[in-house]
Amino acid sequence: MSKKRIHSSLPITAAQQALFADVPNISLVGLMGSGKSTVGRILANTLKRPYFDSDEEIVSRTGASVPTIFEIEGEAGFREREAKMIRELSEKQQVVISTGGGAVLREDNRAALKAGGLVVYLSTTPERLLVRTRYDRNRPLLQNPDPLGTLKKMHEFRHPIYSQMADIIVTTGSGQVSQVAMHIIEAISKKIAKDQGLT
Repeated sequence: MSKKRIHSSLPITAAQQALFADVPNISLVGLMGSGKSTVGRILANTLKRPYFDSDEEIVSRTGASVPTIFEIEGEAGFREREAKMIRELSEKQQVVISTGGGAVLREDNRAALKAGGLVVYLSTTPERLLVRTRYDRNRPLLQNPDPLGTLKKMHEFRHPIYSQMADIIVTTGSGQVSQVAMHIIEAISKKIAKDQGLT
């Protein structure tokens, strides 16, 4: 696992911590810039679980950036590497996984993430995504004259896919990422309690 910056954890109750004992993997999906990596690290620290970012794992193992892989192998080549990584990470136990925005385009990736545990969709608007990604040169699909148009097309096509596969949908706006992470923990806690007949 590649080295990660230290991120804070959130205060949760002993009862919430106990509820998560039987929860398998928690996988975050959503468009680029939705906050998957930052929120994922906070979740992992809070729940005391290992954290993996599929893009970062690919970069760590290949020694090449995502844009470089796109340039050399094309998007198809990157998606093949991504599928292998998603399959490997989904087979781990009780980890938090952040996926690349396009990982859900392949049915086998969706199936692997669903089989591995709970899937959380971080949903936000294309306009908000542009604010978060406009200066990021590690987003090869946005290196064009109309990045907002690209994000709108991605959102239109992928939003139904994210929504259909997700166990939980959380809308992210201008709030703190810690609030988003806590919202996810509360939503999962309610789902577990409901599934176990505790509510």
